[in-house]
Amino acid sequence: MILRRGFILFLPRLAGVLVVACCSVSIVYMLACTPKGDSQQLALPRAHSPTAKEGYEAILQEREEQHHNYIVSLKKQIAQLKAELQDRSEKLKNVQDQFPGPSDTRLDHSSLEKAQANLLAFLHAQIDRAEVHSGVKLATEYAAVPFESFTLQKIYQLETGLTRHPEEKPVRKDKRDELVEVIELAVGSLNHPEGDGNAKHRVYAASDFVEGIYRTEKDKGTLYELTFKGDAKHQFKKVVLFRPFGPVMKVKSESVDMADTLINVIVPLAKRASKFRQFMQNFRWVSSPILPLLHLTVVYFGKEQMSEVKSILENTSKSANFKNFTFVQLNEEFSRGKGLDVGARVWKGSNVVLFFCDVDIYFTAEFLNSCRLNTQPGKKVFYPVLFSQYNPSIIYSHHDSIPPLEQQLVIKKETGFWRDFGFGMTCQYRSDFINIGGFDLDIKGWGGEDVHLYRKYLHSNLLVVRTPVRGLFHLWHEKRCPAALSPEQYRMCLQSKAMNEASHGQLGMLLFRRDMETHLRRQRLGSKKT
Repeated sequence: MILRRGFILFLPRLAGVLVVACCSVSIVYMLACTPKGDSQQLALPRAHSPTAKEGYEAILQEREEQHHNYIVSLKKQIAQLKAELQDRSEKLKNVQDQFPGPSDTRLDHSSLEKAQANLLAFLHAQIDRAEVHSGVKLATEYAAVPFESFTLQKIYQLETGLTRHPEEKPVRKDKRDELVEVIELAVGSLNHPEGDGNAKHRVYAASDFVEGIYRTEKDKGTLYELTFKGDAKHQFKKVVLFRPFGPVMKVKSESVDMADTLINVIVPLAKRASKFRQFMQNFRWVSSPILPLLHLTVVYFGKEQMSEVKSILENTSKSANFKNFTFVQLNEEFSRGKGLDVGARVWKGSNVVLFFCDVDIYFTAEFLNSCRLNTQPGKKVFYPVLFSQYNPSIIYSHHDSIPPLEQQLVIKKETGFWRDFGFGMTCQYRSDFINIGGFDLDIKGWGGEDVHLYRKYLHSNLLVVRTPVRGLFHLWHEKRCPAALSPEQYRMCLQSKAMNEASHGQLGMLLFRRDMETHLRRQRLGSKKT
């Protein structure tokens, strides 16, 4: 009886709850199904509107045009992709025709999937050819390709030169991007291991990277071995990656006619008449085969020794029948950048290759050809790395006399070094020099203006060709360290002087000369006693 009475009292409440629920569902349904008035969506006309039919037709026509334009756009994209695929397939076919794979099988272009499979097989064959899984027999200790090591911040390298350090941050963009990409790929492979399915595993990050080593075999590829922290203190994860190199691809083949390509050699100068006499002797001897293709511009600062310099220039002109020269005199303080800038702008002929040169530079006819071959107006500028000569009196101290200059110009570690920190000797077309804005004329004296111009070219769309050349030499001259310098400046000046005097081994022999003489004296005394 009590249960029946309770059930009768509960029924009105249940009915009220059901009514509220039905109302809520109705409201939600109306909100969900009502068309939204979006700014980018056209509102539908009402059913009883007098313009309902015309409105629907206009909307349908507009949407039909939109779909038509979308279809046209898709067709264009498909056509572009097909054209690109065809172009790449033809290039791949040309490459394979010239360079068959290791198994001497050619790509079958009847099937794109088969072509991709063959290409993948070739890349895997590169791994087998390289020293990845096992070593190869080498003839000498010099034949081994060394590894270089790296961390997240530093590279530890063997080939350092004079401007690079044994330990340094990867400054070059390509090297920095390469190592970042390798670490990211290794982290990705650790976080998505093959064959684990949905198994739970630790999530790795770049901060878990400990160190890596890498080396490049020029004809095969680059091997990377990366080490990451493991799950415990003495546990590590190791990832081996390989970047295979494909076959050489022909980019273009062209004939270059330099019969009418003129080079304007510009030399800024102040005093130094004796150096200019030596320069003109070298200039006459080198340029005789291609004399008609050269013009010499001398920009002289001040009046001291000016008459002597002009006399040297005129006498050389008469004896060599060389009339293609310009002499510009400026009554102001010497500025290398100003001299080169004036020499470039004083030229009134057609576009010409400019070779910015110093009076203590020796160049060959072969270098002048390189100067013209590696420059192209609007496309390329040439920044050769010259060979800097050590002090001949130290180099040839064990000789009876110092040999003639032509015999001194030998590229060996005992005779000099690649001056890879210098950017003063450069070749570019006059139009490119003018368009880039020339030198910073606020820089006075010697130095700084060349780096400023070099950076301008690096920031442009022009290709900068930077390479050591065998026909361009910086002749040794004594470097003086003024007494007025501060102790720190004087120390730096002496360091620079030592670097230009002789090689490390030769300076060591000078340091231990007394020990060597003592040893020889003891040897003589010992031989006399016996």
